[in-house]
Amino acid sequence: MNSVADPTSRAGRMIVAAVVLDVVAVLVFCAVGRRSHAEAATLAGLAQTAWPFLAGAAVGWVAARAWRNPIALLPAGVSIWVATVAVGMVLRAVSGQTVAPSFIVVASIATAVLLLGWRAVAALLVRR
Repeated sequence: MNSVADPTSRAGRMIVAAVVLDVVAVLVFCAVGRRSHAEAATLAGLAQTAWPFLAGAAVGWVAARAWRNPIALLPAGVSIWVATVAVGMVLRAVSGQTVAPSFIVVASIATAVLLLGWRAVAALLVRR
């Protein structure tokens, strides 16, 4: 079996951890956004807000082939971040959700901090 595909291998565990951290980052971004706009704290509401961004993150993972080095800022982190925002906004627009310019800016900054931030910390820890 290929060690990368094996979730019990070191590489497999790193990939699983990176996917989980990316999903958590997107969910945190969406949950904080919903709370800041006094929207209901329901699982359905969070799912409605998060799905376009989670789909975008998945596109970024595939486009960058992030499983090769999932904690790398380049190309993995930046590709996932850009796709999360770009694809997320397109999917929000076509599904009738809000895509205001100010939201694009806030989403870009917040997801950069979350998606790139954990990778920067991980890179520092791996170097030690």
